[in-house]
Amino acid sequence: MGTWVAIEATAESPTVVATAIEAAFAAVAEVERRMHPTRAGSDLARINGATLGVRTPIRASTAEVLSLAQHLNELTEGVFDPCLPTKRGRLADLELGRSPCEAQCWAIAHAPLALDLGGIAKGFAIDCAVEALREAGCAAGSVNAGGDLRLFGARPETILLRRADHSYRPHVLENAALAVSDLDEPRRPPEHRGYYVRGVDGDRRDAAGAIPRHAAVLAADAMRADALTKCVLLCPERSARRALAALDGLSLDQP
Repeated sequence: MGTWVAIEATAESPTVVATAIEAAFAAVAEVERRMHPTRAGSDLARINGATLGVRTPIRASTAEVLSLAQHLNELTEGVFDPCLPTKRGRLADLELGRSPCEAQCWAIAHAPLALDLGGIAKGFAIDCAVEALREAGCAAGSVNAGGDLRLFGARPETILLRRADHSYRPHVLENAALAVSDLDEPRRPPEHRGYYVRGVDGDRRDAAGAIPRHAAVLAADAMRADALTKCVLLCPERSARRALAALDGLSLDQP
């Protein structure tokens, strides 16, 4: 995933906690295996290399992430698009479906695609880790991947949220997810290149006329929070607000 992951949990015994954290890290690793854009055998690599018009079987989890990406693509009128410009295909050229007689999801590329879910799959991996902690018996916990954070259970935490001007402000987070994207961060994962190459529409500027370089979004789960930061950064304000409203997200950079 191109970043670090930190996991904490609370349970009835240290043994339960240890087992749960191992399961959570395994869940994160599984998301990376399934959704890496170039790793042999991953769902994305198979879609990117598939013959046009032919069904490619994919896992339900990959279909879930791609479905949300398609929804955001529609809400933002094509601005949110996790396809690299190295191939001419766009997300609208991807068809998703499920076989009626079996629980098999599939994808069909109708144009050459270079899908890269680096700007949304990290959030999904966080959510999968949280689910693994819960299933293992943890009452509360947190998963932090590269600064994107989700907390669950009776575990409120006060975090210092870095603002665009590099100042900090406290924010209490509980049973929610917070994702941050910073275009000027030198350690920004290379996987994000697919979202930041198109530039920003001319009317997406703040009161001083500057293009937004920083976004912080609060949402119920990390996948939505992660994806919505890209909408806040890249979309005209009208589209960004529409996406936030549709996914129940809150931009903490907005006044």
